[in-house]
Formats: sequence, C-alpha cells, structure tokens
Amino acid sequence: MRLDRTRPPDPFDHLPQLPDLTVTSTDFADLDTLPMAHVYHGAGGGNISPQLSWSGYPADTMGFAVTCFDPDAPTGCGWWHWILVGLPASVTSLPAGAGTADGALLPATVMQLRNDYGTRDYGGAAPPPGDHFHRYFFSVYALDTLDLGLSPDTSAAVASFTINAHCLARGHLHATFEH
Repeated sequence: MRLDRTRPPDPFDHLPQLPDLTVTSTDFADLDTLPMAHVYHGAGGGNISPQLSWSGYPADTMGFAVTCFDPDAPTGCGWWHWILVGLPASVTSLPAGAGTADGALLPATVMQLRNDYGTRDYGGAAPPPGDHFHRYFFSVYALDTLDLGLSPDTSAAVASFTINAHCLARGHLHATFEH
C-alpha cells in the first residue's frame, strides 16, 4: 500500500471507531464552500462562527466539545480554528456568532481554548492565496464528562487527545474554501 502524498488524510481515519452524531448547520450544507461570513477577517470574511446543531448522541452523554480543524494547512500538522469545551449535555446547538472572544452567547460552563491564531475564539478559514482548496471539519464530540480538566491555554494537541479519550460519539460537518 502506497501513501497518498497528494492530500493529507482525513484526521479522524486513524482514531477508534465510534458511533456517529449528526451535525448540521443552517449556514451551509455538508461539503459546501464555506460562506464568506465564516471566513477569517484577514481573508476578506466576516469571521463569524457558523450555526451548528447536533443529534443522535448516547443517552449517557455528560457534555460536548466542538472544534473546527483544517488538515490541509501548509504546516505539517494542520490548523485549529476553534476549540470549545464544557458544553452541557442539554445544549444541542450553537447560534451563529457564538464563537466570539467574550463568549456572550455561550453557557457559563464553556471554555474556548487557544486556537492556532493565538486567540480564544473562532478564527475563520484563511488558506494562503493560490493554495489548493482546504477542508474544514466542524466536529462535535459527545463526552463522558463535562469537565475535561483543561485550561484556556491547553495546546490543541493535548485538548484533542483529551477530548478523544472521553469521547462516546462524534460527528462532522465538512466545508471547503480556497482563495
């Protein structure tokens, strides 16, 4: 078997199989081009986190985490656009714009961790001009706990590891974008 070096793999291909959640948005459908409202302001967009909803999670879910990840960023390790933890199991959707730094539209239990822009909020798509299209995985994780013991400055790698260690089910909504 030869490694396909033309595109990074799906970042979830090598994780343990889990039940699927259904993740949807009123802002775009799965595999659509990400609307400009959700593109990073430095790339000409509005930098607004999209509306997200999810269903089909296990009955013993205690909380949720939400992330946005670009595996196609020219970094060798992808790019984390958003990491949100501490959503109670009673919350099954986020309104558009929930990913602001002040967290005004989020429950008090929620913590946004530092993304790869170095901020604690949603940072929209911004692939380098002229680069190929990038894939954006908006992921929701059903967790066996509400408190993952993370801090706002926890690295994306540690946060991802911890989220996956407590994951009961996960689902994704995919978007693409290119300049």
